Amino acid sequence: MSKTAELKAPAGKRARSKAANRDAILLAAKRVFASAGFEATTVRDIIRETKLASGTFYNYFKSKEEVFDAIADESAKSFRHRLKDVRQQATDFESYIRIAYRAYFQFLVEEHRETLREVGPHIALIGARVDTPEMQAVFEEIRMDMESVMARSGMDHIDPEYMAAAAIGIARDLGEHMLRRTPVDVEGASEFVTALVLAGVKGLAQTD
Repeated sequence: MSKTAELKAPAGKRARSKAANRDAILLAAKRVFASAGFEATTVRDIIRETKLASGTFYNYFKSKEEVFDAIADESAKSFRHRLKDVRQQATDFESYIRIAYRAYFQFLVEEHRETLREVGPHIALIGARVDTPEMQAVFEEIRMDMESVMARSGMDHIDPEYMAAAAIGIARDLGEHMLRRTPVDVEGASEFVTALVLAGVKGLAQTD
């Protein structure tokens, strides 16, 4: 739809059209980032994957970097809903770590299912900026969860902010590697990283 046609359309229809165009750009960007990688991708590559006019992209985004951040923020917002379930199921630090990692890795598979099937995993949207509002909100939520479960588990000697940062960093790196494997092994990745974190925490206790 051209800009002129959008302006003539009723407000409700115009809003739906704008939302649809934005979603089309985000979906196309996911496919192109997955097949070519972020660095090699251009705005032209993204818009070619849609049925939109070439200039339409700039009505919604300024650059491919802005698209990348938007995808990461939407993913972060979606994952925050799952954190509530993790919080409700966990009874101590160990169960929180195990349930949270499994939930995150399963979330990654679901988020990337289409691109994994169509083009294969060249890049996962994990290495995104961490200073966006949604990413910061996820970090703060996990930090508070860590503080709570560690207190219940007698782990007050460990800094919850460091623990949250370490847990998230491991999840991002291992999650990207997991998506590159065939078949994708959510359970294996979850058990491995849980054992790794628990061993590290035990080591910290022994040095105090």
